[in-house]
Amino acid sequence: MGRGENVTTGPRTGLQDRVGPGIPGVSPGTGTPGASGAGRSADRVTPDPAHPAARMFAADAASRGLGMTLQAVGEGTASVGMTVTGAMVNGHGNAHGGFLFTLADTAFACACNSYGPQAVGAAADIVFVAPAREGDVLTAHAVERTRFGRSGVYDVRITRDDQVVAEFRGHSRVIRAVEG
Repeated sequence: MGRGENVTTGPRTGLQDRVGPGIPGVSPGTGTPGASGAGRSADRVTPDPAHPAARMFAADAASRGLGMTLQAVGEGTASVGMTVTGAMVNGHGNAHGGFLFTLADTAFACACNSYGPQAVGAAADIVFVAPAREGDVLTAHAVERTRFGRSGVYDVRITRDDQVVAEFRGHSRVIRAVEG
């Protein structure tokens, strides 16, 4: 990648300016579309099944087994939804933090794999802002903050309606193709 291709926290595509300081191309607080399509925002599109991140998500049995759905994907961005089930609730009646981390990690994985070369997580951390409860419909919006060499930094915000539930930061690394 040349100097002019680096992606930074500043204006990358101009989309940040249209939606404010949140996730490019994603309206803040949009929910997971239900079976009827309720909660679907006007800027959401069904991801192309041939898209590299959509192909990766289709092979992700763990995320799909938790009921996650890939809602949108673009260069360096992704949105993934999940409804908190009774099996995801801890002894305090809140969604277990591990499930929230998994939701954010899945959105991060889709965003950092949106360019095609296979990328993996190198490190990640999460801050839990508000509890989620059984029945809550959560959406994880991932956005690339910077990409340099084979590394990248991505922020993921998990929301329930217009409330922030958690903030996640992941560091990615593009791996070299393995010939087998």
